[in-house]
Amino acid sequence: MNKNLVQVSIATLIIFSIFLIVQTIHISNTAATTNTVSFSGEGKISAKPDIAVISASILTQATDSKTAQDENSRKSKNVSDFLKKQGIEEKDIKTSGYNISPQYKYPPYGGQPAISGYQVMESYEIKLRDLAKVSVVLDGLVSAGANQVNNLGLQIENPDELMAQARQLAIDNARKKAEALEDQIDIKLGRVVNFSENAGGYPMPMYAYGMKGEGMGGGGGPDVSLGQNDVVVNITITYQIR
Repeated sequence: MNKNLVQVSIATLIIFSIFLIVQTIHISNTAATTNTVSFSGEGKISAKPDIAVISASILTQATDSKTAQDENSRKSKNVSDFLKKQGIEEKDIKTSGYNISPQYKYPPYGGQPAISGYQVMESYEIKLRDLAKVSVVLDGLVSAGANQVNNLGLQIENPDELMAQARQLAIDNARKKAEALEDQIDIKLGRVVNFSENAGGYPMPMYAYGMKGEGMGGGGGPDVSLGQNDVVVNITITYQIR
């Protein structure tokens, strides 16, 4: 009996010890997360765009699908030839969509609609690395047969370095706020217990081009202003209060 009692006591002591350890860790973790203060920071880097991305489409209608496809293919070759003459490499000319759809004629007083023809649409995404040619390319696309130039995005192709600079500015901004608060209310900040980041920016000015090639810049090609793009990083740093 005494031996069993000793074993039970030891087992109870071990369980109690484990319980105390778990509680201590829990209290420590709770203190680390509740006795904290957070600071936000923003960093912004402005840079000129170095690439233009143009979305354009060739829309062709005919009474039968074969004629519509053939005519669309002819226009497509004209567009491709024009782009290559502008020094745009094949890798920067991508077919982003191809669609053939019937067109219907509806009776004025109800009844079943009848197919009146077919429509073929081929869409392109074009990367233009020589921004001095933006106006010429936009205007020439329409002349070559692209009757829809949907938008123009002025972008920064490789923003990673700018992102890193913006992030550092955001961190410096948050740290300055933390140092100021330490002096203002006489507290001591400890280790960083949390960090979060929200990156944004790269606004892309959009340029619409009409079915008849009527751009916002008037005749002879649109007047496109390149401006600057902003790379913005917002961060939050959470410190433990000592």
